[in-house]
Amino acid sequence: MTRFAIAAVFLFLWTTTGHAQPSAPVTQGAATGAGAVRPPAESLPHVHMLATGGTISNRDGGRLTAEDLAKSMPGMERHARLTYEQFANVASSQLTLTQWLGLSKRINELFAEDQQLAGIVVTSGTDTLEETAFFLHLTVKDPRPVAVVGSMRNPSTLGYEGAANLLQGIRVAASPAARDKGVLVVLNDEINSARDVTKTDALRLQTFSSRDFGQLGVVDSDRVHFYRQLVQRHTSKSEFDVTAVKELPRVDVVMVYQGAPGDLIKAAVDAGAKGIVMATAGAGATSGTQAEGLDYAAQKGVFVVTSTRTGSGRIAPPRPPTPGAESTTPQQQPSAAQQRRRQFTVAGEDHAPVKARILLMLALSKTTDRGEIQRMFSEY
Repeated sequence: MTRFAIAAVFLFLWTTTGHAQPSAPVTQGAATGAGAVRPPAESLPHVHMLATGGTISNRDGGRLTAEDLAKSMPGMERHARLTYEQFANVASSQLTLTQWLGLSKRINELFAEDQQLAGIVVTSGTDTLEETAFFLHLTVKDPRPVAVVGSMRNPSTLGYEGAANLLQGIRVAASPAARDKGVLVVLNDEINSARDVTKTDALRLQTFSSRDFGQLGVVDSDRVHFYRQLVQRHTSKSEFDVTAVKELPRVDVVMVYQGAPGDLIKAAVDAGAKGIVMATAGAGATSGTQAEGLDYAAQKGVFVVTSTRTGSGRIAPPRPPTPGAESTTPQQQPSAAQQRRRQFTVAGEDHAPVKARILLMLALSKTTDRGEIQRMFSEY
């Protein structure tokens, strides 16, 4: 038999057994694997993704788009019906405060327009992810979950974990258990509150941690599981409404270090800062000539929030005077400069300096009453 005859017989056998024809598309609800059944799309929770860029998208030769990210997750269709849009595609450190406002307004708009929307996922670079997440934590006005995700490795790197993190974020956003927990940061199968989480390592995958407070929950193969509840105000219980806000007041962060000059504080004030966050040593210590800078800030009516550079710990507000206690002697009475500084000083509680800055910006967009600002720091 010639080679052509053999080929003809082989082709006949191949086509009659059905191998030459493409398999029919899997219909909704049909088996997708051994023992696996895909639920009908209409029964799945609807999750919307807002892509902003970051390492999760930063592929060599060009950034992944929202559509690329949506297609990168095998098995996603078992968990949610995903829609998406490209909000931005830049490194997280390049997001502007105006974009923060726009992102918050867009999320609020999406929730208002679709009451059936289960939750929202935001992709972000990790360098300032905790700041973006905390801003949304204070300004999104809905109890439905917002999950912020990113990756430590880019799509061109061996071991890229972006698709896995994104899938876990979608599962969290789709979970009824995530409701009323504020904005959540989801990476490395861990769920942390935007209020408490911080990036603790420049390179490692397990970089995001809530330090002393611990993670809120985990994303396991069987379900999204939460261990604790956040008690501070956030999202639907927040008083911060940015609907009409077009620009946030300038707030700068100044670090305390040995022999630090006060002229950096003065420069920030002269440049237009409406507030300053001091990343103090220990529980409130300054150094060098920073006291002179703080006096200058108080003279100009600039509020100062004291936080700690240590990474954990609380700076408490001063206790009110005890009724009936003996008045202070003249030697104990604060100077005029000290009294003026106290009128513009707010204790930062346990907020990290970069998050204290966000809260102060939002507080100053509502009030210049020191007592009210202190209340906000104590409640959020």
